[in-house]
Order: sequence, then structure tokens, then C-alpha cells
Amino acid sequence: MNFGLYVIITKPVLPYTKIAEICVKHKIKYLQLREKHLEDRILLKMAKEIKSITKDSETNLIINDRVDICMLSDADGVHLGQDDLPYDEAIKIMPKGKIIGLSTHNLEQAKQALIHNPDYIGFGPIYKTPTKENPDPVVGCNLLKEALGIVNIPVVAIGGIDENNLEEVLKTGTNNLSLVRYLMNTDKFEERLINIKEKIRMYK
Repeated sequence: MNFGLYVIITKPVLPYTKIAEICVKHKIKYLQLREKHLEDRILLKMAKEIKSITKDSETNLIINDRVDICMLSDADGVHLGQDDLPYDEAIKIMPKGKIIGLSTHNLEQAKQALIHNPDYIGFGPIYKTPTKENPDPVVGCNLLKEALGIVNIPVVAIGGIDENNLEEVLKTGTNNLSLVRYLMNTDKFEERLINIKEKIRMYK
């Protein structure tokens, strides 16, 4: 249930492969490739390169939205948003054993996600975030705490989390979270990753 830091690659400062190498080194369980602006052939090439690094490690490569890219790159799973391919359809074509995560943005969506029994759900945005063009309404820490109380699968807190509000999020009881901008918009990725992992460990 508690796997800690969930790393999402989105327009990083460092090379994709460098980020993957660091994640493998520090045994990050989930590394998601979320690059909606890339052409398909470039996205597939990048997914294959990252998978060549994470293969046979404790780090699972997750592809955002794209079931086809996931399968072609032999990634470990896919993360689906509310407007993406429905879970029921994705499960029909995904090879057995692949990971499927779902995005949820309110308590009702979190409850509905349990019907499908995904491997985990993302819940947010916890705070205001500029990483999405059309962000969903902010849920805040109180709703996150409620979600943790009704969901019996891992919940990844996401959206606007950084070093300034991290402890507030951890006080809700979650140990699974993603800090996209904080980790991607820097050349000190490894240093920040180590720092966040240590703070998560303190709250376990």
C-alpha cells in the first residue's frame, strides 16, 4: 500500500534516460512517462529507451493514457485519466499482469474506481497546479484524507505538491505522492528525490 514517491516525467530539465537511471538506483516503484506533446514515434522511442533501463529492476514503467505505446514498448502498465480509454475497454487488450492506474478528482470518482479494482488511483489536484491545460478543481487535504478512509487500494496524492506543502500532505496519512514540477523543473533531480524520500520515510 505504501510505495512512496511516484515519479512522473513531464518536460524534464534532465534527459529522460538519466531520470530513469536515478529512479532505478533509488528503487522508485513507479515511473510514469507523461508527454502528451510528443509525436507518437518519438514517444514510443523514448518509452523503449526508458524500459531498457528499468527492465529487471524494481521500477515499473507506466505510460500515461496510451495503451498502444504501453504494449509496443513492453512497459509495465498504463495510467488512465477520466477522459481516456475506459478501464473496461483497456483491460480487454492489455496483457495479463500489466499495471493499470486511474486518475480520480473527487470522492465519487474514487468510489467508482473501486468497482474496477485498479492497482492504484491518483487523487487530486491537492493544490492548484499549472501542469495541466485544463486542471480539475482543487480537492485539498481534507478530501484527500476522506479518500484515504474509503479506498482500500493505494492512493497517490498529486497536484501542486512541493517542498512548501509536503508535510501538510503527509499529515493526511498518505505515503504515496507525486511532485511533478518540483522534480522535473530542476537539474538537481536526484538531490530532491532523496530529500523527498527521506521526508516520506519520517511519516511512515
